[in-house]
Amino acid sequence: MDRRRTHFRSRHCALFALLGAAPLPALASTDLFFSDLPIVASVSRLPQRQADAPGSVTVIGRNTIRASGARSLNDVLRLVPGFQTFAPSDKPARVNYHGVTDDNDYSPRVQVLVDGRSLHSPLFRGGMNWELVPVALEDIERIEVVRGSNTTSYGTNAFLGVINIVTVDPALVRGVSLSASNGNQGVRDYSVRTGARLGEAGSFRLTMQERSDDGLDHRAVALDDQDWRTRNRTRLLDVAAHFQADSRNQLELQFGRVENRYLTGRLDPYSLVAKATDPLRTADQSSNWLQLKWLHTLSEDADLSLRYTHSEDRLDNSFDHPTLGRVNPTGGRGTRNELEALHTFLPSERTRMVWGASLRHDVLRSPTMLEGIDKVSRDIGRIFANGEWKPLEWFTGNLGLSYEYDSLAGRHLAPRASGAFHLTPDNTVRIGYARAWRTPGTLDYTANQRRSPTRMEWVGNRDLPAEALESWELGYLGDWKDWRMSLDVRHFRERIADRQIHRIRTTGSGPDTVQPVHDLRIRGHEFQWKWQPFDATRLAVGHANIRIDAALTAVGRALADPASGSNFSSDPTKVQLYQDLSELSAPRRSTSLLWMQTLPLGVELSVARYWVREIKWTRNTDTDKYNRTDLRIGYPFSLGAQRGELAYTVQSYDGAHVEERMQRIVERRHWVSLRVDF
Repeated sequence: MDRRRTHFRSRHCALFALLGAAPLPALASTDLFFSDLPIVASVSRLPQRQADAPGSVTVIGRNTIRASGARSLNDVLRLVPGFQTFAPSDKPARVNYHGVTDDNDYSPRVQVLVDGRSLHSPLFRGGMNWELVPVALEDIERIEVVRGSNTTSYGTNAFLGVINIVTVDPALVRGVSLSASNGNQGVRDYSVRTGARLGEAGSFRLTMQERSDDGLDHRAVALDDQDWRTRNRTRLLDVAAHFQADSRNQLELQFGRVENRYLTGRLDPYSLVAKATDPLRTADQSSNWLQLKWLHTLSEDADLSLRYTHSEDRLDNSFDHPTLGRVNPTGGRGTRNELEALHTFLPSERTRMVWGASLRHDVLRSPTMLEGIDKVSRDIGRIFANGEWKPLEWFTGNLGLSYEYDSLAGRHLAPRASGAFHLTPDNTVRIGYARAWRTPGTLDYTANQRRSPTRMEWVGNRDLPAEALESWELGYLGDWKDWRMSLDVRHFRERIADRQIHRIRTTGSGPDTVQPVHDLRIRGHEFQWKWQPFDATRLAVGHANIRIDAALTAVGRALADPASGSNFSSDPTKVQLYQDLSELSAPRRSTSLLWMQTLPLGVELSVARYWVREIKWTRNTDTDKYNRTDLRIGYPFSLGAQRGELAYTVQSYDGAHVEERMQRIVERRHWVSLRVDF
């Protein structure tokens, strides 16, 4: 019994660390991307050795984030096998896993969490707005990326994967840190971070940041394509406080605001006159949030956590339309309130279990996108459970099940099962199966937007089914400590039924709708290899090979019939565009390489190299294959009691290339950064 409880206490401490309590000292000082395989909690919501977890996980620590040369979170994810992103322009950045992109600006199929809070919003089509990331990169302790469906643990948006961001514990932040970056393309970044004790039992962390740039250069393309402009500014306030009430109770409070301003709209590149129905204008978007969490030790064998989250997202993109008057075509206000309870315990010596439930209430308001409706409410309730069973030293089994009720989408079950066979302490083979569901966004069901006084632009489809996923995977995990090397390989087979595509008109002159037109088969493999041949040298390689095949659903076949009169069938080239959107939404091959080198005098050099094949982000975009190299060199210094770093970063060192569409050319960007800690 004593051995079991000692084993539980170590897992118990790791659980609190990964849920946002004080992290273990070892986790605070090492780079998890290159360390021995770490403890992860994002797959089953149990703290597990990576070899025991029921899925593949990429763990990125803060040293790797800094070495990547990224200014934004989406850039960091270039290092993760199977993920795709692009540099923002007049379109916000987007992140996808295994493709399945949409004709909209958001990412609804990969769940993004910050300290347990989902960043998905009813305002942003049920997806994630990557221009409103509510945490500075400097405040991220680690990112756990689950490569594979995890609807069982996190709900509908975890359809293809999970990005779980764990921030730095306030207890580790003391004093004041100031940083500034200045470079070409209008790069001007400033931040201040401070932290201190709150009485005898508490600590707080406060970060303020502003990032701005001029985006991509519209003059880099032919004059006919210079009908866009771009400029971006993001401001962030993030506050976190932890209170250790006693040995059994910890309270956490987080709140803040992030706001972004960008240019949108179109103008005539010859006359520079704005387009009347989509004029060039400034758009403002913001997100406010509050999160309260209580962590309670029930006994030596059990924990309980309660979390309440409130968030509000706004977007003002309004202008005076020549026939419709004042409109806000993609704007409005979305609010979300969520309450979640999580209970972790040991049913037996070789079994661990976590179960929980959540209630969520979403409200979307938009006079333009919900004309005549104005407000739509949505309620979602979930109950879920995950269990780990380790009957033998060489086998770990995982089972999970979730049940979800959605007031718009109905009821859905999501089961998962996996078995890990530990051939030796350093070599594990895993086989897993999962079923998952992705329910459409609120607007996909209820939109009612006008194009002209007599014609609708977009209407909701109340008959939309949920997208369904069936996934098999075979994984291998090698952790060769003597060689300071690890290898994670994942082979996958995924079937998606009722893949939904936007902007389909069921009649020639009808409004746009969302329709379930394709069934997809996704197959391929991915791996990540890490090696530290010397103390000062670290290498990491990630690679993904993905193939997607699409076939028409019953709805798709009906719409493809020329007699239907839909835009899906009226032009054979358009039918092919939709087919390509499904089949080319992920590059057939993509590879990343990160080299981190410590030089004399403590100088840190890092080089990131990316190879990406052709990809199609939307129906009307095509992107050729490209290579990209990012470089960073940093010099840490001390001036008396002050410490800091001077760094130089270059992105796209290779020069001009395209990442999202041929009319958006990414050129070399570089800047100098200075950080001083007091």
